[in-house]
Amino acid sequence: MTRPDDLVARLGRWSAGRGPLYLLLAGRIRRLIDEGELQPGAPLPPDRSLASALAVGRTTVVSAYDLLTQEGRIVRRQGSGTRVAPAALQPDPQPDAANPLFMHLLEPMGKIVQLTCAAPKAMPRAVTEAYSAALATEITDDTGYHPLGYHGLRVALANRFTARGLPTKPGQILVTTGGQQALALLARLFVAPGDRVVVETPTYPGALDAFRETTPSFLPVPVGDADGLVRAMRRRPAAVYLIPTHHNPTGLVMSTLTRQRLAASALELGVRLIEDEVLADLSFDGSLPLPIAAYGPAVTIGSLSKVVWGGLRVGWVRASESVIMQLARHKAVHDLGSNYIGQVAAASLVSSLDTLGAARSSVLLSQHSMLCSALREHLPSWEFTPASGGQSLWVRLPFGDAVSFAQLALRHGVAVLPGGAMDASGASKDYLRIPFLEPSDVLAGAVESLAAAWHEYRPGAPGESLTTLVV
Repeated sequence: MTRPDDLVARLGRWSAGRGPLYLLLAGRIRRLIDEGELQPGAPLPPDRSLASALAVGRTTVVSAYDLLTQEGRIVRRQGSGTRVAPAALQPDPQPDAANPLFMHLLEPMGKIVQLTCAAPKAMPRAVTEAYSAALATEITDDTGYHPLGYHGLRVALANRFTARGLPTKPGQILVTTGGQQALALLARLFVAPGDRVVVETPTYPGALDAFRETTPSFLPVPVGDADGLVRAMRRRPAAVYLIPTHHNPTGLVMSTLTRQRLAASALELGVRLIEDEVLADLSFDGSLPLPIAAYGPAVTIGSLSKVVWGGLRVGWVRASESVIMQLARHKAVHDLGSNYIGQVAAASLVSSLDTLGAARSSVLLSQHSMLCSALREHLPSWEFTPASGGQSLWVRLPFGDAVSFAQLALRHGVAVLPGGAMDASGASKDYLRIPFLEPSDVLAGAVESLAAAWHEYRPGAPGESLTTLVV
């Protein structure tokens, strides 16, 4: 049976429209069926379970199911539940985009305040200047196909790692189309179907999706549990994925002692350790800890997406030269190399990354302080620990579950990411990740809307008055 949480994730912003909720819900399920995301014969959640997950009255789900039954899209039988109606299989089923993070990227936002994707929206002037200089470069004898990446950018990245205390050669750098491609390439190289992969709980949901493409068996370990990580490593997993600096979403920073211990364990056990440094440069106090790779074997991922701008689509992998060559062969099959001009521009941006990171962190610190104050004022029962850097707060609800509350928040004009989407163990269902990237006035309004939604929230027993709520 399709679990309620899974269907809710696929539904996306189903209620962000005008009209009775049952019509909006039926319309979205109809689209999922017609596009092949819900296959013929697939079981659907019971009325009450889906109503609870969506934070609506049971009559909303019953009415939506009844309408779809009349249309012949679903069948409902006593004792056997509700299923998608039998039909010819769709020849081209749509790709799986159940992750709420990706759903919000794939659909237009309308008037919804988007607090799901934690990425800067404004392109800094430094990007314009870097591109102008790159476009002025005369290219007369170069195809632009470089699976390993533009040499000048690889040199700049190697120099940056070396200056930080981790000696690096250009041959140890692969340029990727953002950090997400780096994760996808590493998953494809390191993990075979059924292999164990150690991940923190919670963690970056895009990493979970990248690894899921290889159908692994996750070994989840609570973030901050160094002993648990070492025990999991003794089970000889195919890979260990960590976010040691400004962890996404908790904001935690791993101690130097723990980094050393994990590096030593990886060396002893022959375990592939992957560290994600995409948020490392966003520190409120200007500190930048050494990567785990400075203490032992580890593959390091980085990106300009969070410090500069995601539209650049420039990321990288630092690893041994043999691993880099293997990754480059995989990358060549997919795209022959990332955008050449963008990499030329990125080379100058990397050279000034300390300055760019400090400016970005200063803005984030101000917005972080505002978000913390607004939450304390309007939602004093919500629990969170202020961050020391990064882009988001990890907030615990005092009761209920984040999936159903997120549905209600959506109808109040705010999209938030439920914690369960970031947890391979199935836990964290009472958490939300709330980024502080929007301007202070937008964040203040969003918190007020969340407070209004929280005032209405009744977990497990949604009010029937929600049935006809319109947005």
